[in-house]
Amino acid sequence: MTPMPLPGQPHVHFADGALHVEGVRVADLAQQHGTPLFVYSKASMLAALAAYQRGFAGRNAQICYAMKANSSLAVLQVFAQAGCGFDIVSGGELERVLAAGGTPARIIFSGVGKTRAEMQRALQAGIGCFNVESEAELEVLNAVALAGGHVAPVSIRVNPNVDPKTHPYISTGLKGNKFGVAHEDALRSYQRAASLAGLRVVGIDCHIGSQITEETPYLDAMDRVLDLVAQIEAAGIPLKHIDFGGGLGIDYQGDTPPAADALWHKLLAKLDARGYGQRQLMIEPGRSLVGNAGLCVTEVLYLKPGEHKSFCIVDAAMNDLPRPAMYQAFHQIVPLSPRDGATASYDVVGPVCESGDWIGRERALAVQAGDLLAVLSAGAYCMSMASNYNTRGRPAEVLVDGAQARLIRRREDAQDQMRGELLLD
Repeated sequence: MTPMPLPGQPHVHFADGALHVEGVRVADLAQQHGTPLFVYSKASMLAALAAYQRGFAGRNAQICYAMKANSSLAVLQVFAQAGCGFDIVSGGELERVLAAGGTPARIIFSGVGKTRAEMQRALQAGIGCFNVESEAELEVLNAVALAGGHVAPVSIRVNPNVDPKTHPYISTGLKGNKFGVAHEDALRSYQRAASLAGLRVVGIDCHIGSQITEETPYLDAMDRVLDLVAQIEAAGIPLKHIDFGGGLGIDYQGDTPPAADALWHKLLAKLDARGYGQRQLMIEPGRSLVGNAGLCVTEVLYLKPGEHKSFCIVDAAMNDLPRPAMYQAFHQIVPLSPRDGATASYDVVGPVCESGDWIGRERALAVQAGDLLAVLSAGAYCMSMASNYNTRGRPAEVLVDGAQARLIRRREDAQDQMRGELLLD
């Protein structure tokens, strides 16, 4: 039987009536490792990365994976071995990159609340750049660098006040957002940074949001940033690189984001037209590299019919898949082995004691207790945001490479969760 790929997920497909990730039958993985279970396609990750690499062919560009999307060590290894740098937002993420074999000089440290200890550790590791997000942070980083005998390479994150047309919780480039230095304050901030002995200005940064599905916000933000580059360099402060962040969306529910290579073809044309085509470029994609590479397998525990609404209760919950509860996000949900017969409308919900614990609303499913379902497009901002709420262990993770599947994270048990806790005397 010819494999039937799912929309937006060419490496997740049905063959012989069963869902597969690459060459592996997903039900076999669930039987071996239990549920809930995250399953990732290595080929999907590398194919998504290849689109960016095509877009930057012949350019001086560095792709830094925004690891907050999925920070599992084996996932980081895939991107490190493919030549990627990393965008981090915490000291813990720095340690993960180093443990996975990432190159320190290709690490960019973003985030609005870096601590002194995180700064010190990053300087000791020799990271490539700090993306500074406030004038107060400039002062603290300068003091930490001087105290340790370092000079910190810095780029200032500029807030261009461009609407990315995405969910408000993941919009980061508007005046009301907490991120970055206001566009009108950028030149003053750069002049202050250039005057501090513990800092070395190396670039400029802009990141306007996540799950962006239109090209216009990127084009508008680029114009705003390049205007600033001209002003800053006219003031005698050279900028080695220009960092345009990430944020490109994926297909969750018929979304139609531009392909990465097509988007960058247009952005590079604008750069060339404005005379910056040979400048070193940095970007930090996250979701677009891993989002459609992953799924979460869950077992149907109970069907609970009701007068106004029927529920399909599964063993995955908001602690495993936080996006629906947090962002009202949509994920496709499909049976691993579709049944014949009529479907019924269900809210797919988990066992956590919260009314917000839902995975999908009003889904047409033909299911019975014991069936296995796959929550699709779960490679980004699911496992990395998972918690132990209700003392639930985080799921196991498996990485598929062709016909091979490898366990990359063991399922947590109660002892794992309590290991760092102490009883009273």
